[in-house]
Amino acid sequence: MVIVSIAAGGGGAKLIKDDCIVLYPYPAMGHLISMVELGKRFFDLSTDDVGCGFTVVVIVAEAPFVLPNIDVYIKTVTETHPSIVFLRLPPQPSFTADDYYPPSLRTIEIAFEFMRASNPFLRLSLQSISLFARVRGLFVDFFGTAAMDVADELGIPPYPFMASPAAQLAFFLYLPTMHDNTGSSFKDLERGTLLEFPGLPPLPAADVPQGLEDRNEKVYCEFLEMSKRIARAAGFVVNTFDWLEPRALTALENGAFVPDGAPKPPPCYAIGPLVAPDKGDGGAEYCLKWLDSQPRRSVVLLSFGSMGVFSTEQLREIAAGLERSGHRFLWVLRCNDNNAADLDALLPDGFFGRTRGKGLVWKSWVEQAAVLNRDSVGAFVTHCGWNSVLESVCAGVPMVAWPLYAEQRMIRVLVAEEMKLGVAVEIDEKGKVSAGELEKRVREVMDCSEGKALRERAENMKGHAAAAFGEGGPSRMALLRLAKTLKQI
Repeated sequence: MVIVSIAAGGGGAKLIKDDCIVLYPYPAMGHLISMVELGKRFFDLSTDDVGCGFTVVVIVAEAPFVLPNIDVYIKTVTETHPSIVFLRLPPQPSFTADDYYPPSLRTIEIAFEFMRASNPFLRLSLQSISLFARVRGLFVDFFGTAAMDVADELGIPPYPFMASPAAQLAFFLYLPTMHDNTGSSFKDLERGTLLEFPGLPPLPAADVPQGLEDRNEKVYCEFLEMSKRIARAAGFVVNTFDWLEPRALTALENGAFVPDGAPKPPPCYAIGPLVAPDKGDGGAEYCLKWLDSQPRRSVVLLSFGSMGVFSTEQLREIAAGLERSGHRFLWVLRCNDNNAADLDALLPDGFFGRTRGKGLVWKSWVEQAAVLNRDSVGAFVTHCGWNSVLESVCAGVPMVAWPLYAEQRMIRVLVAEEMKLGVAVEIDEKGKVSAGELEKRVREVMDCSEGKALRERAENMKGHAAAAFGEGGPSRMALLRLAKTLKQI
């Protein structure tokens, strides 16, 4: 196995040398993209900033259950940023595509198990890299914190990277204390119970991240162990910025989650927003031309991520809610294998005829950032994936928060209650959102005085996001502090 070189887009090998940082993401697109953007930020630091630059190496565990567009993405990055080196670890046949989809508790368990099982390959890679370069830091995904054991063994400072909000890092750091102080599972707490975590707004017990509802589940134990392990990190790196999450970042800086008498917490570096740049073409020319033909701030975008697949019943409710709202819409609709063939049969009778000219249902991929930055987009119905939230923030578009899985219910609380950059849909006991509920929330953002206030706050936060990495911006300064710390190790 070739460890220290890889063919670039135009062929040839790239040697790893000098001071080096290693990024080790979980191999799913949302995790990989934000960590690669971190690598680009490191690479862009000038010699005047830190004395000399870093070689950036991204080690990708070869998972058979990830989406195939990872290969396309890596090829694109190596062509546009040839000094970023990707190393691919060998595949593990014991893990299959069936382990990954649809999202479930088992999916989360597999994520931890897969990354832990990759430790031997990671160790070999780091040892080989160390023959040519000094590894100044290993940045690990939260699913891959078992790699901190390898880092400790090799004398490399480990830095957990949070591809989710700072509030989730604060949640995890306080979880062991909450576990010790609470004898019940979160799912068994009285309906309406609000949890108090330092750095978070009051959090309904029903909105803890997926997998933490029942303390008797294996996945809960995985999260609890991870929460304890990260306390010994050299520091935390979070994809957020000061103006977006001041409460959480203040709690992390002050160590509000640390029990009395415990050691001082590691430093936290807020270096966001890390989002892939808007290339402007989106890979869907007709779709973007249609958006450009619509009036300013008139279109509602609906996009639910790579795994946002709904039942036929729910799709019909969405269609009815959109039609009843009276607003223009772009609906990026992913269908599962059972309902992909005929949208006319799938959606309400006559839906396409009644919405012709005002709505567009798009079945293929489109670059979300390119869409959000179109002048015609006035609201974003989102599954609350953190990358999607940051893209919306950077575009200044208010949100309708519709969480589906993972930590997205917590993010819905942050978007609607803490950041006040959107409204939250109500999800019934069967996990469905009615047509009336969607219509109400779309109108709330697009028509009402509250929607005007949301748009003003979103536009203001867009300015802060743009300034975060500007000269003297808080994210740039945090990255410089981190880089200088790494150089001193």
